[in-house]
Amino acid sequence: MSRIFSMCGRVCRTVFLAALVTVFVTPVSNIAWVAEDHTQTRSLLGSYLAGRVARTLRDNSKAAQFYENALARDPGSDLILQRAFLLDAIGGDWERALRLAEDVVANEASHQIARFLLGVKAFKQGDFAAAKTHFASVQKGSLSNLTARLALAWTFLADGDADRAIDQLTEIKKADWSQFYRQYHRGLIADVAGKREIAEKALSKAFNSRPRTLRIAEAYARRMSNAGNAKQAVRILKKHIGKSTPHPVAQALLKDISAGKKQSLLIANPAEGLAEVFYAIGDALAGEDSTEVGLVYLRIALYLKPDFPLANSAIGEIFDKMEQYQQAIEVYDRVPRTSPIWERVQIRKAYDLNSLDKTDEAKTLLEGLVKNTPASLRALDALGSIMRSRQRYDESERYYSRAIELIDKPLPRHWNLYYARGVSRERLKNWPDAEADLKMALKLNPDQPLILNYLGYSWVDQGVYLNEAMDLIRKAVKLKPNDGYFVDSLGWAHYRLGNFDKAVQHLERSVELRPDDPVINDHLGDAYWRVKRFLEAKYQWSQALTLEPEPEDEAKIRKKLANGLDEPKKRVVAAASDKNKTSDAQRTGAEKDVAVLGSNPAAMKKAAEEATKDRTHIVREGETLWDIADEYLGDGNLFELIYRANRKILKTPQSIRRGQKLQIPPKP
Repeated sequence: MSRIFSMCGRVCRTVFLAALVTVFVTPVSNIAWVAEDHTQTRSLLGSYLAGRVARTLRDNSKAAQFYENALARDPGSDLILQRAFLLDAIGGDWERALRLAEDVVANEASHQIARFLLGVKAFKQGDFAAAKTHFASVQKGSLSNLTARLALAWTFLADGDADRAIDQLTEIKKADWSQFYRQYHRGLIADVAGKREIAEKALSKAFNSRPRTLRIAEAYARRMSNAGNAKQAVRILKKHIGKSTPHPVAQALLKDISAGKKQSLLIANPAEGLAEVFYAIGDALAGEDSTEVGLVYLRIALYLKPDFPLANSAIGEIFDKMEQYQQAIEVYDRVPRTSPIWERVQIRKAYDLNSLDKTDEAKTLLEGLVKNTPASLRALDALGSIMRSRQRYDESERYYSRAIELIDKPLPRHWNLYYARGVSRERLKNWPDAEADLKMALKLNPDQPLILNYLGYSWVDQGVYLNEAMDLIRKAVKLKPNDGYFVDSLGWAHYRLGNFDKAVQHLERSVELRPDDPVINDHLGDAYWRVKRFLEAKYQWSQALTLEPEPEDEAKIRKKLANGLDEPKKRVVAAASDKNKTSDAQRTGAEKDVAVLGSNPAAMKKAAEEATKDRTHIVREGETLWDIADEYLGDGNLFELIYRANRKILKTPQSIRRGQKLQIPPKP
């Protein structure tokens, strides 16, 4: 950077700083042109800024090109050198990355990634002395120390010194989190060195401390199978599967061992062992949001072991997280069909295709999986999820139903299938079946906030089971207090109960958490209107319109902006003393009407006739008993009267259908 400034006078420096400010404060959508217009990159400043923008847009390949351009114009800049090197390593461009690594180390002798990469290069060339020098140069920090010691251990083994290799592991700093790595690699090294007793003991310790970790379980099971102890190998895998989400690798290995197939060791040689170091730590780093370093480590693992399906899968997941879907697909395509994880990465590929608006391609891919593996719950689940994301609810409902039909006995892990089908059915206006699915999902997973919120909100919106609904929503909010949708449900529940002040309190917080949601802004507008904050209500409704609400909601919002909300029916004002007053919640619809009619005899006579008159109502699309009771009886909470009057037609209050003819009983 100092080199850049040294090339300019005061005016140039001012322009440069102004340009940097523009990069940081301008929305990404408005500056994307910088990374696309190559005419802007003919200067050092243009190349540098374009590289910064490309990184902001997570286009690492293009960013690397821009930094290479900048470096060619200012080869003495340490900042540009290191960024160009890192991006080349992230992209797996080893020719350029290795060339730049030499320059990086010349300027900063202990640069972690550059040293590791140069050490791996020397290892691959059989220059183990140079590899040891590079790895030994990285010792700062617990993670660096762990990686360096593990790399040194495998290098000593490659150099023919198994005892020195195992001794290296004792030098790892004694952080609790690193001990299972130490035992795991001690077992792997001993296995490759033919020290079976040490291997079994070390892998046993590693597995007992981390039975959920796939690679440890796989290594230990393979060791026991290779030694002829298939029963122990089966026990190891069953324990692992019982404590974690079943992984295709573990399931395939269990199937093979149970069928009597003797297994090879997980690691066959020191190069594979060194690749395992960078794979395991890289995968862990990526999971902890250290995306760039994790990606470099995973690339190094593939540099050592090009045929490494798990490493490719992990890199694909990183690209998914970065929303680089096309790059993710290209990486997933490197996983061979023979790998146990092939089906899993195909499903991820389908999600990426959908993200690229290639939904029909995703559908074709997944239907092919279902055809070739009819019992594939995962592929049917993915089909349902993709169709639901596209609001193709009739298709999503069918796919979820096919998946559920494959389940002999629902287990807690199947809650998501019932929940997702329930959502699809609710969107298709099939509430009775949707409610049954949501209840089943809740039974399978009583503490899942998504289910608690969706079922509770649906009941509130229909005006039924309000106490139970409030309990579900409160529990969801307690489990996830910063989820704007859950807080909105709580606010809307208070609104439907007439607790407008509390509704405002919760809905204001919901808008703070999710300011970009049209429904939440609309709800807050309604609540503001009810507490007579009319100007704020109209502002919130106007805000909701800018957030692209559903067409039917947009029409309702525009009507509210023009006319406001209808006034709620006035309540009776008791003339008795305070101790004899009836609460508003206890008043019937008839009492509320009396307050409105006042002392007008003609109006009161007409109202009395209406109150005792039997009526027939044809159910309209989307109506609930609460809506009908509110329309005819003046109080939605009287819906049970209509339900009891129509028991021959209605099995439950939720089983009403469009077109049904309901008898409306007299007002109480």
